[in-house]
Amino acid sequence: MSDMKECPAVMASFTTETTAITWFLTSLVVLLVVRQLQQWNVVYHLKIMLEFLRPVPLIAVELTDAEARDDGVSSSAEKKRSLHDPEHPGTIQCFDPSTGQYLGQVKAMTAQDVHEACVKAAAAQKEWSKTTFAQRRRVLRTLQRYVVNHVHDICRVSSRDSGKPVVDACLGEILTTTEKIRTLNAWGELWLQPSYRPTGPLMMHKIAMVEYVPLGVIAPIAPWNYPFHNFVNHILSGLFAGNAVVGKVSEHTSWSSQYFTRIVQRALEVNGHNPDVCQTITGFADAGAALCSHPLVDKVIFTGSPGIGRKVMETASHCLKPVILELGGKDAMVILEDAQLKDVYPWVMRGCYQNCGQNCVGIERVLVYESIYEQFLHGIAPMVQQLRQGVPLATCPSNSGAVDCGSMVTAEQLDIVQALVDDAVQKGARVICGGKRNTTAGLQFYEPTIVADVTPDMRLFREEAFGPIMTVVKVPKDDDATCIDLVNQCDFGLGSSVFCGNQSRGLAMGRQFRTGMFCVNDFGSNYLVQALPFGGVKDSGFGRFAGPEGLQALCLERSILVDRFPSLVRTSIPPPLSYPIDKEKGIGFANALVGLMYDESWLGKLKAIFGLIKYGS
Repeated sequence: MSDMKECPAVMASFTTETTAITWFLTSLVVLLVVRQLQQWNVVYHLKIMLEFLRPVPLIAVELTDAEARDDGVSSSAEKKRSLHDPEHPGTIQCFDPSTGQYLGQVKAMTAQDVHEACVKAAAAQKEWSKTTFAQRRRVLRTLQRYVVNHVHDICRVSSRDSGKPVVDACLGEILTTTEKIRTLNAWGELWLQPSYRPTGPLMMHKIAMVEYVPLGVIAPIAPWNYPFHNFVNHILSGLFAGNAVVGKVSEHTSWSSQYFTRIVQRALEVNGHNPDVCQTITGFADAGAALCSHPLVDKVIFTGSPGIGRKVMETASHCLKPVILELGGKDAMVILEDAQLKDVYPWVMRGCYQNCGQNCVGIERVLVYESIYEQFLHGIAPMVQQLRQGVPLATCPSNSGAVDCGSMVTAEQLDIVQALVDDAVQKGARVICGGKRNTTAGLQFYEPTIVADVTPDMRLFREEAFGPIMTVVKVPKDDDATCIDLVNQCDFGLGSSVFCGNQSRGLAMGRQFRTGMFCVNDFGSNYLVQALPFGGVKDSGFGRFAGPEGLQALCLERSILVDRFPSLVRTSIPPPLSYPIDKEKGIGFANALVGLMYDESWLGKLKAIFGLIKYGS
């Protein structure tokens, strides 16, 4: 009977314990779920999704008659093809490099013009730096909406100014830019949030953090190979980080920059912001030097050749201005003996001949293992011979025909390419196809070329060609160590790739390349992952853009230390260390403090505690 009376009490106790355990487990699960959601930044991304439900303005940017033409025919009289015009000093003469047709002229800005642009930008940046990330995203979304709706206009203007086929313009100018905008809008705010750092036991009562605040005015100097993307790329990240941007474009592609500037400034203006926060400098070397040395410029970003990069760095050094240098490359594509050549051919074709080979991350060396070397050459040669060259705007809807490979942007680059090919041939290389200018296609064309049997003693192996040249190198005895040595026998170190049947082997090889980036069974696609930093080593420069590293590089990294419990615990100077110091107590207390914090033995720490008591009294 007594057992029966005890049952309800036992059951009640069991129920209470079960409830407590259930509550504990439920709380633990909720805590883990919340923690995981925080790691996934779910709340942040929900905020972005809700923000994107609000439509952005649709902007209109007026095109000039020359910008709107599809046929590539200028209404102006034919002029002598020179950037300088004695009859119009202070201007840049602009021509279509594929036809030589006159496009117009733009102002060659002076040091005074640069000064005025920097003053305007710096003044506008004071207000722009106060904008929220939501406001900055809205500007970028407005810009993206225009780009997506006006792909043909942007590609046409880029093609006329740089001689590239419209398809190459769409890939290299539009796709890269829109992905940049998407990445900044999705992740940029997170990348610029304060980061908290460990304080260590000595400062455990403190909170340590790093804040990323706008730097001020950044000055990107863009090359001529992709006039839209290279110009807008740094404007996007610069504006998103809260900076003003004063960008100098190449004198060879100044014509298109006028249209591209209007797009950015209109996107700012329609959202209620001062368009002066974005300024464009057109001019020659003197304008670039004035920009690099201007006291209102806080950072310079240069993309171009190592020679000019050194001059930019030297000029900026006079006023201790930080510089990011992206100086091109001699990227190697390695093809191992177990690679599927049918899968490799499209990659090597695109990597060597897109934009007529004028790419920072283009394939400049193709290293093929000896056992498949001749098979590779036999398979690739007919593909290269079938490439069509001509005036790029022949691909526009109003024209007939198609163009695979466009023109070179500058006549000087044609001479450089020819000199490299001639040097290689003189030293024993074989020209499989091409190897000379294509005078029937248009003005500044070089035939898609394959140069085989290239060796390290040839200039073509070491120097950046920046043209439509497939430089093929044989890797003797299919030896991985020899291949790695060949890849690294170069002063450049931007990108690289390995094509193989075993990804682990390719990864192991790539990690031994002295380059800033590498891919396995891919080439150049890392640029479409804008969360990755972009940059190289050696003569390819230093510093990074893109990714959190690139965005944070456009900010002042400010270290902050505050009290964790300001009303309870604050840092104070112990009496033995306060001036005037008692020599014996001061040294004894300092030594004891070091022992307590950093002596690895418990005995040492115990002695230190007694020392603190002894000398601290």
